[in-house]
Amino acid sequence: MTTALAARTRAWRPAPGNVLPLLIAVALVLTAIAYPLSSGAARDTVSWTIVVLGSLLSVVHAGLSRGVRTAAGVLALVTATAIAFESIGLATGFPYGTYRYSDALGPTLLGVPFLVPLAWLMMAWPSWVLADRLARPVRTALRRPGRVVWAAAIFAAWDVVLDPQMVQAGYWTWTYPQPGLPGIDTVPLTNLGGWLLAGLVLMALLDLLVTRTAIPDDARISDAAPLLVLGWMTLGGALAHAGWLGLPGSAAWGAALAVPVLVVLVLQHRAAAGRR
Repeated sequence: MTTALAARTRAWRPAPGNVLPLLIAVALVLTAIAYPLSSGAARDTVSWTIVVLGSLLSVVHAGLSRGVRTAAGVLALVTATAIAFESIGLATGFPYGTYRYSDALGPTLLGVPFLVPLAWLMMAWPSWVLADRLARPVRTALRRPGRVVWAAAIFAAWDVVLDPQMVQAGYWTWTYPQPGLPGIDTVPLTNLGGWLLAGLVLMALLDLLVTRTAIPDDARISDAAPLLVLGWMTLGGALAHAGWLGLPGSAAWGAALAVPVLVVLVLQHRAAAGRR
């Protein structure tokens, strides 16, 4: 009996490689819980901490799950793509619409606050990881384009929840915020179109990078940490918007956009269980 209990206990222990990403993910979730409960300078500190933890998690998880080359590539690729799209957007209004950042986000490069590429990094890797999972049942010929489209859609959907929160905090403002999604009057529809375009470009490049640099599947760790962060920042963010931040429109959109993903994941889990 003692031997069986010990074996069961060992089975519940996370693999060593999973511990650090999970610790970062839990720290991020706890910090995110503090966001709606804080204000002023304290809220700015919370925002910075969330983004730094999220970007750190992306690099650490990419390195532990797919290898150091993949992690370095993810960091360089996402940062460069973010600065390119954001600097062009600030200068021309394409593809998001006309907007400007406030001084609250700190130092900039080409007008883009340093925090912004880190936020892209926080969002991009978990979006790709979830898309990789969603695309696995797709036949081989369509798996890569399916993965890119899923990842871009998840990337843009995340921003549907995030952008109204950041506008409310005063981190950036839109010159022409309407027309927007129903229930969201502070962020234009052009922003969603811009994120879809940027997401397709970024995820196509990211998918190519991972395909060429990732280590074999048998060396991977769990994807639990980035998926936990993605789930919390969307559904937990929607809860915060509805209950504390006075943003019912983005809360409703966050919940609605999460439903199709959850349905697909449940169906995949049932199908996998049926094959066992």
